[in-house]
Amino acid sequence: MNQLSLQLKRLGKKKVKTIDVVLDSTPKNLKQLIGACVRHEVKKYNEKREGDIVLSFLNATEIQEQGETGKIVFGDLANKTLAAEETAIENALLAHKDGLYLVFVDDHEITDLEHPLNLTQKSVFTFMRMTFLSGAYW
Repeated sequence: MNQLSLQLKRLGKKKVKTIDVVLDSTPKNLKQLIGACVRHEVKKYNEKREGDIVLSFLNATEIQEQGETGKIVFGDLANKTLAAEETAIENALLAHKDGLYLVFVDDHEITDLEHPLNLTQKSVFTFMRMTFLSGAYW
């Protein structure tokens, strides 16, 4: 299985974003899954920065979709710095260790990076970003 469908959630938010990820190989454990997902996203990120945009414009559908999030942008990129793949993977693994996000496979939380994954075509992967509350409660 080389194509995964990932659900991205934020604590306290109802909206779930789903992205499709094509992997070079099937991950055997959580550490490999996180690494493969980060590699995929770094590649997409870097491709955006390397491409030349001659003329940026939005069509009506894009304006409507962006309007639902409350921010409409043309997509021009001022920052052309490329992401370093290994640094991004290290950061993602550290963020998981620190509890900044949780990973669920078929509604079961996986915490151990070396936990073996038994994946099927119907496996559902969910990454949930945790949001911390700030301030004091008296």
